[in-house]
Formats: sequence, C-alpha cells, structure tokens
Amino acid sequence: MLNYAYGMLASDCIRAVMSCGLDPHAGFLHSSNRNKPALALDLMEEFRAPIADSVVINAINNKEVKPDDFDSSLGTTRLKEKARRAVIAGYERRIQTEFRHPLFEYSVTWRRAIEVQARQVLGVLDGTQTRYAGIRVR
Repeated sequence: MLNYAYGMLASDCIRAVMSCGLDPHAGFLHSSNRNKPALALDLMEEFRAPIADSVVINAINNKEVKPDDFDSSLGTTRLKEKARRAVIAGYERRIQTEFRHPLFEYSVTWRRAIEVQARQVLGVLDGTQTRYAGIRVR
C-alpha cells in the first residue's frame, strides 16, 4: 500500500518539478543513477508522512482495506482491485485537502503545496530566494 501511495506522490512531484522547468533527475539528496527522478524524490520527502503515510494509515484504520484485500502468490503480495481503488480514492481525498501554508499563510491543497515547494526549489536555484523552507504540519 505504501509503495502504491508513494508512486502516486512521486508522479505529483515529477509533474510539479517539470512544471517549473526543472529536470526531475537532477537531485540533491537522491542520486540520479539508474534513471531515477532524484529531484522529484527529494521534493517528495517532506510529503511522505502527511500525504502517503496518512492515506495508508487511514485506509487501514477505517477498514477500507482489509487483510483479504491482498493477493499473495509466487512470493509477492499485491493489492487486489478493491484495495487499489480504496488507496487511490484515499489519496485523491488527501491531496485535495486544504490547509494553511505555513510560510505564505494562504490556503492551499496538498497538491498545490507540492507545486509551491517546487517553485521554492526553483527560486533557490535561480537566486531569487535565499533559502528553502520546508512544510511543517505541526
């Protein structure tokens, strides 16, 4: 479930980085070997817990995904269709949730916050901002 949620989050981060005109493969924390989108993975770090991890925990706690929603065969475990749909629905609910951006103090969705943070990366790289300020949720 986490891998699935992380995959959706990575896609949103890649889109945000590319919308700023940045190369998603040129990261700071992650290496770009094996064609990994290192910059998108860097950006993704601050959103793992409040978005992806939260979706998985809520799906389990709310019994949207149950133990019989997994298929184990040939040494792997996969989500069944019902569970995949539940994770996607939970992700979309979470990513569209609004909150007050701690730095700019206006209301944003989590998806918009990813874009705002990508723009901060761009600002630091092009010199229009002196520092990058991550999102703090508590």
